[in-house]
Amino acid sequence: MPVKLEGSCHCKAVKYTVDSNTPVPYQLCQCSICRKVGGYMGSINIMGNTSTLDIIRGKDKIKVYIAPVEFDHDDKPKKMGNSKRSFCTECSSMLWNYHDEWPDWIYPFASTIDAPNPLPPIPEGTTAYTLKRASCPEHVPVPAGWKTYQGYGPGKGIEEWHKINGAWVD
Repeated sequence: MPVKLEGSCHCKAVKYTVDSNTPVPYQLCQCSICRKVGGYMGSINIMGNTSTLDIIRGKDKIKVYIAPVEFDHDDKPKKMGNSKRSFCTECSSMLWNYHDEWPDWIYPFASTIDAPNPLPPIPEGTTAYTLKRASCPEHVPVPAGWKTYQGYGPGKGIEEWHKINGAWVD
């Protein structure tokens, strides 16, 4: 049975639950978007089942941000990304990321998960990793012992990593 994730924003105006087969926070994205919206070191997303997302309160407090992925010489957006990042309009906490091309999945920011506490650990013998270091300033650290990748990491993503490493929850 999938793990029920309970999440909220910092001011508690938004509370939600979502079921996840992939609850292990193993992958830190350090792209410019994740660092700017998620904090100095980036963001860790977990994958949830979109159909199970239940916004308990605060639906009226949620706004969607679609980030530019390219800028012109005047810093004006030239090309927009395709992911939709939802955040609380009261406290600005990033809540989850959603992509139209993967409608079955939603990607809650691990920083918003209140329960279970703690989240399941990285399985013994596996390694967590950071992604998208190519767009990251050198002064931003990598957690000790984590593998780094200039682009996306190996494999096909969160689902495959959980299945290969025995962390998938049916």
